Amino acid sequence: MFDITLICMGKLKEKFYLSAAQEYAKRLGGYCAFHLIELPECRLPENPSAAEIAAGLNKEAEAILQKLPKNAWFCIFTPEGKLLSSEALAAKMGEIKLSGRSGACFLIGSSFGIAPQIKEKADFKLSMSPMTFPHHLARIMVMEQLYRAEAIQAGSKYHK
Repeated sequence: MFDITLICMGKLKEKFYLSAAQEYAKRLGGYCAFHLIELPECRLPENPSAAEIAAGLNKEAEAILQKLPKNAWFCIFTPEGKLLSSEALAAKMGEIKLSGRSGACFLIGSSFGIAPQIKEKADFKLSMSPMTFPHHLARIMVMEQLYRAEAIQAGSKYHK
């Protein structure tokens, strides 16, 4: 079974987000081995300097690198990434499954972004939208799109 890992900086606290995440994790489990990894976001002062932000992102990068699955295709969500439709994401996931990779790993960075060394390591950079979303909502949206991509590949009626 194909592995899908979602690494997220920060923890969900609100019950409605937790409930939605649990539901999509359960649904994804019908198509793949789904793993959700939550890593702590680096705490920064109220108005951090560029150097403090860079140091925080580097610290987060160390934690991310330790959790990246071996031989997995690695995709980050970033504003400068490529926009894909749900169908295009499903097709991309299908290509990855045929490529010999053991799985796919997706990363939602912290509110300050993603360290440059992590961006360089990514096989693909994906943008959710030109709009800005709260990170907790972005996680639910990503999980739904991963589920939709799997459902599209399986020929399910979920995607209309």
